[in-house]
Amino acid sequence: MMERCRLVFSGSGGQGIITAAVILAEAAVLHENLIAVQSQAYGPEARGGASRSDVIIADSEIYFPKVNQPNVLVCLTQEAYNKFYSIIRPGGLLLTDSRYVRTWDKVDAMQRELPMYETVMEKIGKPIVFNIFMLGVLITMTNLVSPESIIKVLETRIPPGFLEMNKKALYLGTELVK
Repeated sequence: MMERCRLVFSGSGGQGIITAAVILAEAAVLHENLIAVQSQAYGPEARGGASRSDVIIADSEIYFPKVNQPNVLVCLTQEAYNKFYSIIRPGGLLLTDSRYVRTWDKVDAMQRELPMYETVMEKIGKPIVFNIFMLGVLITMTNLVSPESIIKVLETRIPPGFLEMNKKALYLGTELVK
């Protein structure tokens, strides 16, 4: 029996957080025999402000799709962190990018500040795979789904010319944690 995991991905519009959330949910449902719901906030925040996507992953029915107190909160911009850091469930995981986010308030959670963006730029040189790299980090820290399940979803969603770069980003993310 897995404990249901409630995740909130937050960042700015162009960072691909909604795509990352959808890919994670699809991997859980299609390849891990789990149940998942994914939703996002559209509205003024989708236009340039802090965008947000919620994912719940469980092995039993999910009745309410919104996340109030996430076990896992990912903040990829300062604005997203400022807006959402206080909602993390005590004992949860708060993952931030060390280039874009200065964490300033200690929350009752495991805080991990990692050089995700810098590593992507150093090793791949294209910011477009930042979101997939972050997924690699996340699934390694949480063991929610396997990298292989993410790859299977990427194969259906990513144009063939970009697939290798995305796979590389995912595996680099898993290595950053190890």
